[in-house]
Amino acid sequence: MTELPPLVIDYQGTCLAGVDEVGRGPLVGSVVAAAVILDPARPIEGLADSKTLSAKRRLVLAEAIRQHATAFAIGEASPAEIDAHNIYHATHLAMRRAIDALPVAAEYLLVDGNRMPGHHVPGQCAVKGDQRHVAIGAASILAKVTRDAQMLALHECYPEYGFARHKGYPTREHLEALERLGPLDEHRRSFAPVKKLLPV
Repeated sequence: MTELPPLVIDYQGTCLAGVDEVGRGPLVGSVVAAAVILDPARPIEGLADSKTLSAKRRLVLAEAIRQHATAFAIGEASPAEIDAHNIYHATHLAMRRAIDALPVAAEYLLVDGNRMPGHHVPGQCAVKGDQRHVAIGAASILAKVTRDAQMLALHECYPEYGFARHKGYPTREHLEALERLGPLDEHRRSFAPVKKLLPV
């Protein structure tokens, strides 16, 4: 695996917020973003891209982030907002909401990806940032744990769709359930596998 170049960050203070999102690809539920300002005096061991961690490890780290971070917040954009604005714009809406909800104001943003979310706080984006900076890794963990919990709650209401297993992604199980049972209110109507099942 190619080693990623180190991030050069033009900020030396302590109010840097890592920002990341989860849930662009699923067919159901909100896109969820998190913003995290870590406390340099209380480092958290093991922060990494949420996709590289087991579900159990993510839960442990999410609790450590809530206990030790200077500040953290979650922002979401609903399925209806995704359908109205498209997933790209809805993702940035969720990110802005997470940044705005921080109980301690961020002075600088470090955003995963290649586009800034259009917020007034200065910052920079970083491709594969969740692997390159602990604050973005922390945000990816909180966003993933939050969205997974939402999928587990949806599974309790509609177990026949299998949300606890596929978390809303377009797996064969999910697509077959969609065909058999039809879309729920929580499904994203603008996404092709759902759209094709809607009445004309």
